[in-house]
Amino acid sequence: MNISEDLKKEKFRFKKQFGQNFISDDHLLAKIVEAAEITPEDVVIEIGPGAATLTAALAEKAAQVIAIEIDKDLFPIIERRMAGYSNFELVAGDAMKVDFDALAAKYEAKSYKVVANLPYYITTPIVMRFLEEGFRVSELVIMVQQEVADRFLANPGTKAYGAITAAINYYGSVSRAFNVPRTMFTPRPEVDSSIVKIKCYENKPFEADDEKLLRRVIKAAFGQRRKTLNNALKALNLPKEELDEALKTAEIDASLRGETLSIEEFVCLSNAISKISK
Repeated sequence: MNISEDLKKEKFRFKKQFGQNFISDDHLLAKIVEAAEITPEDVVIEIGPGAATLTAALAEKAAQVIAIEIDKDLFPIIERRMAGYSNFELVAGDAMKVDFDALAAKYEAKSYKVVANLPYYITTPIVMRFLEEGFRVSELVIMVQQEVADRFLANPGTKAYGAITAAINYYGSVSRAFNVPRTMFTPRPEVDSSIVKIKCYENKPFEADDEKLLRRVIKAAFGQRRKTLNNALKALNLPKEELDEALKTAEIDASLRGETLSIEEFVCLSNAISKISK
């Protein structure tokens, strides 16, 4: 595989606004597909196929691969590399606006996997869109900055633990498959990366009565990390007596900081607020 030659043929220029760093190592491609545990029954959605190196590796194993690409200058490169695959569809679009379920439904998929070398600048918005909007995704296997992977996997009470950690843990279980050095990309990024797996829960272990409220509680708790819950949760604009009662009901010490709470505790607190505020 020679990505550089393919890109030169089309006189392709990398665009910083799309965060383009293409995988240029065959061994890495095989490892990603293996980590995703692709089967011949799987429908896979890929975001940002770039030069279609991962796309082709996925198409070798999956029933169907749907690649969503925003940069139309890459289409000739993608179409040439994927010309021999009948189980491939290229979609022009913005992954922040596409209806993923509608794309997968054409192939009668009850659920689907997302496997992607995500542009770094859009990692968190894309991940949260999949989780919060209720798409029928069963698993995300994604390339992210190593620092972002550390945040996704952080434990309560640690510096890396934040609102994104708590939110992801509500929707699924997170693990790191392996780390990826920056040398395996064209062009070479300034940071190392990790492949992260998020397995979405079919039945959440802790169910929020009001998921929008849960997101507000988490956001408020982490809004000013140095503040105690008693102060940070003032951002919810609840009467003090209601907030005090909710913390008591959830058996959470108001003098704690939000970064010490597990997702189970956030759900308990959110549900207590929901019941008291009705």
